[in-house]
Amino acid sequence: MARLYTPETRPDEGADDGAGAAGGGGGAKPRWRDRVGRWRRGWIVGGLALLLALIMLLHSKIPNQIGNLGSLTQTFLPWLGLAIPVLAGCAVLRRSATAVIAVVLPALVWLNLFGGLLLDKSGDGGALMVVSHNVDAANEDPAATARQLAESGADLIALQELPADRLPTYEEEMAASHPFHSVQGTVGLWSRYPLSQTSPVDIGMGWTRAMRTTVSAPGGEIAAYVAHLPSVRVQFRAGFTAEQRDDAADLLGRAIAAEPLPRTVLAGDLNGTMNDGALAPLTSQLRSTQGAAGAGFGFSWPAGFPMARIDQILVRDLEPVSSWTLPATGSDHLPVAARVDL
Repeated sequence: MARLYTPETRPDEGADDGAGAAGGGGGAKPRWRDRVGRWRRGWIVGGLALLLALIMLLHSKIPNQIGNLGSLTQTFLPWLGLAIPVLAGCAVLRRSATAVIAVVLPALVWLNLFGGLLLDKSGDGGALMVVSHNVDAANEDPAATARQLAESGADLIALQELPADRLPTYEEEMAASHPFHSVQGTVGLWSRYPLSQTSPVDIGMGWTRAMRTTVSAPGGEIAAYVAHLPSVRVQFRAGFTAEQRDDAADLLGRAIAAEPLPRTVLAGDLNGTMNDGALAPLTSQLRSTQGAAGAGFGFSWPAGFPMARIDQILVRDLEPVSSWTLPATGSDHLPVAARVDL
């Protein structure tokens, strides 16, 4: 006799098959969905990782037309790497294979850009030691700063932000160790070796913040430049105000390009990092001692918690041997030092 079923009481078709699946491979379908889900989850994390990789990879292409965004990004470019472990942690929490793989890409880009700086490339020796320091016009103990620099063992000491009323203090404290010196405006150079042909360098500031002199070193003459490029600011409406610094870098670059002496050193507060494309007029001609012979990033500012290497020692036709930062003084910058072979 045929049975009548209501929709509520009708057995599912293939009930026997379903039972068999439950007994044998019933768990296969959920496991398959879980595997697919691991690839489909984490698209947001993966997208952010790809964006981070693109920013680091194409940082030189970021335009400066809007708030000097390119220079701002390049100034703190190494710190973008801090986002990588955060994204990796999010990818693990999401249990997303896609996100994990995506995070590998910015990690590789960061290592390509900065992995070499993590290695200690410093060597022994070096015929000439150079120190550069923005001593800070508001330095409350210039005498202690001067003594610390004089005792550093440097052959050349380039100082920036020298206030006129503190100048006699620096001259007195360093006279014995560095008998030759010249001050032009707010920058100066103290030397163990004679100086000649000293002159200010116009970088468009309206007052002297750059100079050039010839150092009669034992291995031959060296053209030494000391510079303090204009400061930059991060402002809410104006963005990264670096136009004046960029113009000054261009003028300084032209002066160095016209320098007749092949062996040249530039020491100073450039208010920019070597990643900043706006400093190309300088970096295209000169070699960074920190990049060539340093150990680590060599961040120099601010002294309390250094976040950027804006104090530089750059050379041409001189071989960097080692580069490092010196202990803090009363300034808001750390002194930077380098040894080079002639």
